[in-house]
Amino acid sequence: MASFFAAAFLMISPADPADAAPRAMVEQGVLVGREASGVRSFKGVPYARPPVGGLRWRAPQPAEPWSGERDAGQVGAICIQPPANGDNGVGPLPMSEDCLTLNVWTTAPPGERWPVMFWIHGGGLNNGSGTAALYEGTNLAKRGVVVVTINYRLGRLGFFDHPALAAERAPGEPAANYGLMDVTAALRWVQENAAAFGGDPDNVTIFGESAGGALVTRLMISEPARGLFHRAVVQSGLGRDEGTPLDRARRDGGLSMQARGEAFAAAHGASTPSELRALPAETLLRRAPNFYGGDLLVNDGLYVAEDVATAFAAGREAPVPLIIGTNSAEFWWMKPSELSPYGAIDDAMTPEERAAFLAAYGGQEGYDQFVLSDLVFNEPARHLARLRARNGHPTYLYRFDVVSAAMPEPHAGATHASERQYVFDNLTASPWLTNEMDQRQADAMAGYWTTFAAKGDPNGAGRPAWPEFGDGPDTLLEFTNDGPVAKPVPFGERLDLIEAYYERVR
Repeated sequence: MASFFAAAFLMISPADPADAAPRAMVEQGVLVGREASGVRSFKGVPYARPPVGGLRWRAPQPAEPWSGERDAGQVGAICIQPPANGDNGVGPLPMSEDCLTLNVWTTAPPGERWPVMFWIHGGGLNNGSGTAALYEGTNLAKRGVVVVTINYRLGRLGFFDHPALAAERAPGEPAANYGLMDVTAALRWVQENAAAFGGDPDNVTIFGESAGGALVTRLMISEPARGLFHRAVVQSGLGRDEGTPLDRARRDGGLSMQARGEAFAAAHGASTPSELRALPAETLLRRAPNFYGGDLLVNDGLYVAEDVATAFAAGREAPVPLIIGTNSAEFWWMKPSELSPYGAIDDAMTPEERAAFLAAYGGQEGYDQFVLSDLVFNEPARHLARLRARNGHPTYLYRFDVVSAAMPEPHAGATHASERQYVFDNLTASPWLTNEMDQRQADAMAGYWTTFAAKGDPNGAGRPAWPEFGDGPDTLLEFTNDGPVAKPVPFGERLDLIEAYYERVR
């Protein structure tokens, strides 16, 4: 396992790139990129200092300048994480704590100011990277945007606290939410350097999926991130989840971040900051912290001071145009009876509520197959869209129901994360075979996303109209095998039951 943790190899004054290779002058120095298919790319670009040694569990520090030309022809190391287990959202090894890099794709002529699309990968805040072939930005860049993908700290390196770390912090120093701090630091880097790639720092769209979508909603309520972006896209990004405070119990009674960190450290014989920072990185992977159960979603009081739904309900979110949506069969493979934080969501139902739910879902089988997708993703997305519309901000709700003929999973709908290759128009990275139908839907989805990045409205010539949420009663755009269709939110009666349940228990 140790070889997996080798530091990324960076060529700093390369001899091999030809003089014609594209160059970009950023705040830290000159980058030497690559050009292919008319797209210029710059990869493995540091946006912060390596968070190693004394910088482990510290806010990211600005990247240091370099002399000469820095080769930007290959991606950097992925951040420390458990094995990928076939996830196509994880990039190539090596992995390292020295992983705070980003990648840029552009076709913008010098001096132009094109929209910037800033991708935040998912993976439960435990896995993933911006270096996966799935997130290669060439095909989006050809549509007239500058694409940026990033790595950010994961797991206990990215979301962690301990009383000993708290004791050494200066008053007001940010804590625990280090992965979110990394994302914010990368957005600041984009503000300072977008023009070097023909990008417009005044037109930045953040978009992310799953845990990356949850980070998008947190950026929308984060004071340090205010003004760093101008549109937002949330793909399967939760919405009713609870953040864990640093030094007090969660609303559901779960342990604070510091209590969780203390329990982990005690199990590994560490109690001081120096002992914690001396723990081998692989130790921090065992056992993997839980995403939804409170180990990684943090209410730190500074970067995130309240839960997302609470902030949206009070109108305290960033006033930017929003696309938000889910897939039609997100968690079809997970039953609510399983012992997990997701399985516990329905535990507080009264007998009367459970009977009403079973009737709405057509019995136990339908309930088991679809209720978690609705509880975790579909109703929360509708809820946030309703709050946004009420607050007067442009909002567009979607449902992704494109199912490839070769997909081996039960064809009851589109499973979690299956929209990513369509958004990026990277069907070659699909885990199953695709066909002309899939390519038509990828063209449509990438077209809506890039148009939204350009003007804050996804609608454009040649595509079915996507109604703004709030213009009609709960209307969304559904992506289907036959193309996008505007329609009422499906299964609204189920979502109404869930809304009432959440209002009662919270």
